[in-house]
Amino acid sequence: MTPRPLRLNVNGTAEEIPDVPGPERLLDTLRWRLKLKGTKEGCRTGDCGACTVLVDGRSCLSCLTLAHEVDGSTVTTIEVGAEEVLVARVRAAFDTAGALQCGYCTPGFVMAVAGLLGERGTAAPREELLEGLGGNLCRCTGYAAIVRAVDLLRTEVP
Repeated sequence: MTPRPLRLNVNGTAEEIPDVPGPERLLDTLRWRLKLKGTKEGCRTGDCGACTVLVDGRSCLSCLTLAHEVDGSTVTTIEVGAEEVLVARVRAAFDTAGALQCGYCTPGFVMAVAGLLGERGTAAPREELLEGLGGNLCRCTGYAAIVRAVDLLRTEVP
């Protein structure tokens, strides 16, 4: 496939990348072209959630998404600043709950929680939110702290 331009708004910045090959994954565009290394590659098969970003406010596994599939979209990664209030709230809850451990899975969990809360709100049943995180894996067995972070977010005023 012939490379073609890709236009994204990433973390509030308009990006135009002139030569993106058709089969390039969004994960690779973010990490290697835009140097946003916070989004992690864990499995390459969509099984671990470490690559989760938000595309137009919804959770997206960037390892399974071709960059051109989201052309013209708004992409939010863990590197977004405090202006993204929901992501900032989730990061603060993870910090308060001690849900950080080694940190490899943390960006994916934070973005997945932000996507779930954005879609379903803090009034969503706890079980529904936790079930929505079923595709995110933590190899350090830090799930108890992650659940505490979700509980903290549910008790906050939206």
